Amino acid sequence: MERIPAAQIREFSNSGVTSRQLLFPENSSSTRLTITRVTIKPGARNPPHRHPVSEQVWIALRGHGNLHLDAGRIESLVAGDVVRFEDGDLHGFANTGTTDFEYLAVTSPPVNFRAAYERNWSGKGPHDAQPGAAGDAPQAARP
Repeated sequence: MERIPAAQIREFSNSGVTSRQLLFPENSSSTRLTITRVTIKPGARNPPHRHPVSEQVWIALRGHGNLHLDAGRIESLVAGDVVRFEDGDLHGFANTGTTDFEYLAVTSPPVNFRAAYERNWSGKGPHDAQPGAAGDAPQAARP
């Protein structure tokens, strides 16, 4: 059994997106998954990104907005929906609502998202990058 004390849950934020790392490589010995609780403020976005070697499942807890997917596809996501992204699937999210959008993300194998939240998500600098795990391919790398 492994217990993660609240004091070991790290929070990362970038451009209106806050990610609480409930279970991730820095606080767990799990080699199978990462669990993250993500909150996206109204008008904020988690830019499109990929996880080349990890599958990810999102469980929408509250709010609504738009998923941004491969080939410019946009789909609505609302509280109660569940979506699964295969390894390498492009995915991002824009909160188009007036309240916070919140979801749980389960990622397997585990990913440490710390480096992703340290990148520039603004689209206005020389080190702009899509969020995601270290080693994620930028959006343009795969059509």
